[in-house]
Amino acid sequence: MTQAPLTPHLTILTGASRGMGLAMARQLLTAGNTLLCISRTSQEALAQHAAQTGATLLQWTHDLAEGAALSARLEGWLSEQASINWGSASLINNAGVIPRISPLSEADAADLARALRVGLEAPMQLTAVFLRATEGWHAQRKVLNISSGLGRRAMASQAAYCAVKAGMDHFTRCVALDEALKPNGAKVCSLAPGVIDTDMQSQLRGADSTAFPDRDNFMRLKGGGQLASPDEAASRVLAYLARPDFGGQPVADVRD
Repeated sequence: MTQAPLTPHLTILTGASRGMGLAMARQLLTAGNTLLCISRTSQEALAQHAAQTGATLLQWTHDLAEGAALSARLEGWLSEQASINWGSASLINNAGVIPRISPLSEADAADLARALRVGLEAPMQLTAVFLRATEGWHAQRKVLNISSGLGRRAMASQAAYCAVKAGMDHFTRCVALDEALKPNGAKVCSLAPGVIDTDMQSQLRGADSTAFPDRDNFMRLKGGGQLASPDEAASRVLAYLARPDFGGQPVADVRD
């Protein structure tokens, strides 16, 4: 008996070279799926995993601080995929950076600009072209923005990161209103993934306590075993993306 062909699903993922992004990429590489990863570096281990699972993997190496050029490339590539009968198409804006941990008065202008470009400007640019290029597709379309509790709670010496995530939350709310007016509007959500044991956490724990008053709180999280592993966090985030009510709350927390 001949098996029916698998329904193809497309996912575009930024920041896939390490941490939770890398864990999500591994979990998304299953038969019938096409995954486009966008990061500053590629991962040979992902290519090997894709070959083993029968998934299709593309890895674009690009600095998200240069989002305009990347957006143009993505829009052209998506237009070439329009003839495929995708079951779903999803964009996951995961990439982000923490600039130097210090009061804003001590911040470097170029460092701030990079954090804003990678964490907020690029997600807005990529979301715009994704929605525009896929608007005529019959596939279920989703945009998942990886936010943070710090987008909803202020913290000293974290002005840039908090602002980036707060901006991500609010632009997602606006896009949700836009898409609700369309007959096949995309479902969008800005999701806080919980506290994860990643390089960012190491950066926070390694900060100068005189410049970062909350450092000891992050030390206690690590010491108390309260950090989720990247694999655990990725599993929870992807399960949230797969929920039938995804997008019902434009701003959410995976722990809700």
